[in-house]
Amino acid sequence: MDRIIEKLESGWWIVSHEQKLWLPYGELPHGPAANFDLVGQRALRIGEWQGDPVWLVLQHRRHDMGSVRQVIDQDAGLFQLAGRGVQLAEFYRSHKFCGYCGHPMHPSKTEWAMLCSHCRERYYPQIAPCIIVAIRREDSLLLARHVRHRNGVHTVLAGFVEVGETLEQAVAREVMEESGIKLKICAM
Repeated sequence: MDRIIEKLESGWWIVSHEQKLWLPYGELPHGPAANFDLVGQRALRIGEWQGDPVWLVLQHRRHDMGSVRQVIDQDAGLFQLAGRGVQLAEFYRSHKFCGYCGHPMHPSKTEWAMLCSHCRERYYPQIAPCIIVAIRREDSLLLARHVRHRNGVHTVLAGFVEVGETLEQAVAREVMEESGIKLKICAM
């Protein structure tokens, strides 16, 4: 799936390292690889946007490294691809060695996975399912104010699904934890 970038290669460039994203001029780089000094780098094609390939390059740049949140105001599809790139970059960085036998891992050529040639173990990117819910009564909406937001941000309720929990159970638990309101889960 990955390849060495050639001079004529062009597209969108997700250059990522340690959950950071390279954002020259505050934007995702787009255009020929040579314009961004990427010729000769290893890259992984992770999607397509507006007819151009989207490439992931695992590399640290000294300047203009920022958070994927800095591109949240750009097009939603491009933001999602940037998020995918940062998540995959972190997955590849954190799975260099097998958790079972300790031997070096290598990327799969056919899927987003890391493989161990020694014990044949296969690792996939971790997925963290979550819920977001709007609780309504007549024309009122339940909002929560979170301690971690200093400026008084109010949001609908959300949270991660715990192991063995259904989505409905996660909603009921999060509502109880964040508001003290006990929901009754009804069968449909």
